[in-house]
Amino acid sequence: MFAPLVTPRLTLRALSDADVPVMFSYRADPAVSRYQGWEPANLTQVQNFIDEQAAVEPDTPDTWCQLAITITATGEMIGDLGLHFFAASSRTVELGITLAPAYQGLGHATEALHAVFDHLFGTLGKHRVYGSVDPRNTASLALLERVGMRKEAHLVESLWFKGEWADDVIYAMLAREWEGRRA
Repeated sequence: MFAPLVTPRLTLRALSDADVPVMFSYRADPAVSRYQGWEPANLTQVQNFIDEQAAVEPDTPDTWCQLAITITATGEMIGDLGLHFFAASSRTVELGITLAPAYQGLGHATEALHAVFDHLFGTLGKHRVYGSVDPRNTASLALLERVGMRKEAHLVESLWFKGEWADDVIYAMLAREWEGRRA
């Protein structure tokens, strides 16, 4: 079971059945889902996803663990954050973050990622965290740079995505880089 991560404004916790309508609302929004690999068609798909996530233990090799991002004071879900744990020997984690439009641009994603970096590098002892972003998603690129991740690669037309070839930009951070930023 995932122990919630708490920041001054946010709580990152396991998904629950109560999250279904909210998660569907923002994940099905075309402005939000434009660069997302998962775009649910209905509430049942979200419920099935949350049911599948209930069986996932964080830091299990070869799994994605999706967390709800909530406002601590109200419990309101404002987004979700995915963590892809690779083979235990790699000590590498891929991440992705999605926020409802009303909560974008307010520093919530930055705050959530800081808590996740502390957890991944500190508590779990991971070596490297990376994110894969479509370069047209300029807000996500700016977020990854703002939290201190560095651009490692720009792969041209490397992914067949939603009916077209898309570029893929990789941003990453090492544990020692995170520790240097925190010092």
